[in-house]
Amino acid sequence: MARNSQLARAFTLIEVIVVLAIIVIMMAMVYPAYTTMSERAKATKDMGNLRQIGLATQTYLNDSDGILFLPGTAWSSQLNPKYFSAWRGFQSAFDKRASSELGTATTPISYGVNAKIYPGGAAMSASKITKPTAFILFAPAQSSAATVNFQGVATTAAPGVTLLGNGGTVTSSPGGVATGGTFSSRRRINALFADLHCEMMSWTAFTSTTANPGEPDQWTPYIPYP
Repeated sequence: MARNSQLARAFTLIEVIVVLAIIVIMMAMVYPAYTTMSERAKATKDMGNLRQIGLATQTYLNDSDGILFLPGTAWSSQLNPKYFSAWRGFQSAFDKRASSELGTATTPISYGVNAKIYPGGAAMSASKITKPTAFILFAPAQSSAATVNFQGVATTAAPGVTLLGNGGTVTSSPGGVATGGTFSSRRRINALFADLHCEMMSWTAFTSTTANPGEPDQWTPYIPYP
């Protein structure tokens, strides 16, 4: 009887601590891999959104004789719904604001168009872009917050955004030029170029003012956003 009691004894406190320590170590090893995979998936979705925006832009240009988006009207409204039906495609996977398919002026939009397509405040022809493989047309348009937050409008508040006094919309706070990319510890960002190819690039190259003399490819989002 004593022998059976010894075999059926419970775990000691030391044994429990050792098992828990092993579990914690295994989780510490697995978690970075999980977060990396999750970030890659978001980056892929973000790239897919830009590709879809590029396809919609190409169709839009075919109908507008190559003239890029008109100033004073949101580019998103010029694409949706005729050329781009899925409103959620305007929201990056890194944008934590509530998703919406309402397609109104108060739904989240994560991307912006380069302000350089409006020389003198007027719309320009895409043919005027002399280096379309280097000219960034669309990219995620962020605020200058320490974490990834986006400019644009939304119906509900989310981390990093501030409700405006009119009670209707929210904008990223504090606003301004982003301090880094959207992934890889803010070292990388996706962009859609004027020849409508997408590229995953370093933040340094994205903000460069000397990479293409005469037609710099640095990002200047059109204001008023988007």
